[in-house]
Amino acid sequence: MPFDRRNLLADCSNCFALCCVALPFAASADFAVSKAAGEPCGNLADDFRCGIHDSLRDRGFPGCTVFDCFGAGQKVSQQTFGGRDWRSAPGTAKQMFAALPIMRQLHELLWYLSEALALPKAKSLWSRLRASLKETEQLTERGPDELIEVNVGAHRERIAELLREVSDLVRAEHHGADHRGADLMGANLAGADLRGATFRGAYLIAANLRGADLREADMIGADLRDADLGGADLTGAIFLTQSQLTAARGDAATVLPEGFHRPTHWPAGVVRVDT
Repeated sequence: MPFDRRNLLADCSNCFALCCVALPFAASADFAVSKAAGEPCGNLADDFRCGIHDSLRDRGFPGCTVFDCFGAGQKVSQQTFGGRDWRSAPGTAKQMFAALPIMRQLHELLWYLSEALALPKAKSLWSRLRASLKETEQLTERGPDELIEVNVGAHRERIAELLREVSDLVRAEHHGADHRGADLMGANLAGADLRGATFRGAYLIAANLRGADLREADMIGADLRDADLGGADLTGAIFLTQSQLTAARGDAATVLPEGFHRPTHWPAGVVRVDT
């Protein structure tokens, strides 16, 4: 039975604004001000909603618009801590804030594992992928004390190796370029044949990818902030997330993989998707 990914979609209405409190950010192009971990954002309202949600980009907070907790916020709020919020039960705050980044990493892994299980070219690995998904899901079910003790780094590395095997199978026929961890900030890759390439953990900040062929490229962990994807073809790109697209720039000619939507700040127009 296919894994239900709906629980890996952020549901802010069932979260106690954990990302707005638990996580730090520094004044930069992504955030108008600095904030320490555990300190509520100055824009946070009493009802746990963002007071400037509809104008975050205009007010200097584009970083907030691209953050994705993969459903970790509501999981920690409603399940791990049973619906107790950090304001009415301040004794839970420190532990709750520590739990969020761990849960987020586990949920992100669940997202990638479930995607891998839907890739026919990775069929030889499905048994191992199912076992890893089950193990990861069990970790998310732990109580607060056990959850914050999870060695998420070690677990993530084990999953990463398995996902690398998936990537190799999917991209095998293309012999694509290896750009793992590469510094491609501002690089001019316009119109480049990048089919089946791997950009795992690559820095593509402000890179020019206009009209590039990125079909079946591995995009896991690639930093696409302000990258120009205008007219690029992302058909079948693997391990791409919606937040990566939201951080980038594209247009009506950008071909998106199935299941993705065009970010609202991209120019309006008809968007093609692969079928």
